[in-house]
Amino acid sequence: MPTVRPRRLRPRDDPERIILNLLAQITEARLMEHLKRIVGVRHHGTAPEALEAAGDYIAGQFRAAGLAIRNHWFEAFGHRNRNIVGSIRDGSRGYSRRRPPLILGAHYDTVSNSPGADDNASGIAVMLETARLLSGLPLSVPLVFIAFAQEEQHCLGSTLYAIKARRTGACIQGVVVLECVGYASQQSGSQQPMRGLPVAIPDTGNFLGVVGNPEAAELNERFEKAAGRYVPDLPLVGLLVADAGHGFPDTRRSDHSPFWDAGYPALMMTDTANFRNPAYHQSGDTLETLDLSYTVKVTKAVVAYLADLGIKGGQ
Repeated sequence: MPTVRPRRLRPRDDPERIILNLLAQITEARLMEHLKRIVGVRHHGTAPEALEAAGDYIAGQFRAAGLAIRNHWFEAFGHRNRNIVGSIRDGSRGYSRRRPPLILGAHYDTVSNSPGADDNASGIAVMLETARLLSGLPLSVPLVFIAFAQEEQHCLGSTLYAIKARRTGACIQGVVVLECVGYASQQSGSQQPMRGLPVAIPDTGNFLGVVGNPEAAELNERFEKAAGRYVPDLPLVGLLVADAGHGFPDTRRSDHSPFWDAGYPALMMTDTANFRNPAYHQSGDTLETLDLSYTVKVTKAVVAYLADLGIKGGQ
């Protein structure tokens, strides 16, 4: 799919007009093109070629958006794995290199038997569209986009990345992880309860769950504000968990949790996976089961949030 670069925006442009212009470019058709290229078993054992092809596609989309790319390589399971890192080129968008970046991430692998449309081609598609649109902004905050490998193997790719970041003293403003953001239902009873959580969960599975550690409270507040302003028809359920989520293990099941363990502010945005999607980790997790109108809303919320943060910085 050819990448359509958004018009280069100038610092003096009105921030709200910039954001509305970006949101108008988010369509089901663009998300569908990414999904068609990614959906399919992507596993180091059962489909290594498809896993590599997905990585190549992600890298190609980063490159077409004008991002600088590097690979974070690691050996595991008899396979040479890579976290694919795309960042806006130093000095080309007006931010200071001294400011810590904000990371938007999603994993691109699957379990051995699932085409992984919701888990997690949906998250990758949202990340790619976000990178494409934000690449033209006059940013005051560096944004980094990471496609993580081997999330399905105990979050190995993100764990190694987070450990290295902590060991080298890397400053990170925050991490936002997209984990299953493609499945929704308007039917009462479509959302299963999550036992023990200190917040009420609606029984209709049409909301976006936002789960963070206490260090991410400011990031979460700013996301809720931006989503409420620009995508008011996307219901949100937010939760901050202490002790890196160890008291609620279901809140740790994605690539945000290694960053919690390393002490970084991190949020996971999710449709709640198996608590809503009956095809989770099954062969039925196919493109046809996704609700793209829901994924468009999620994309708009993420783009509005990061655009607002990137334009205004800490204001």
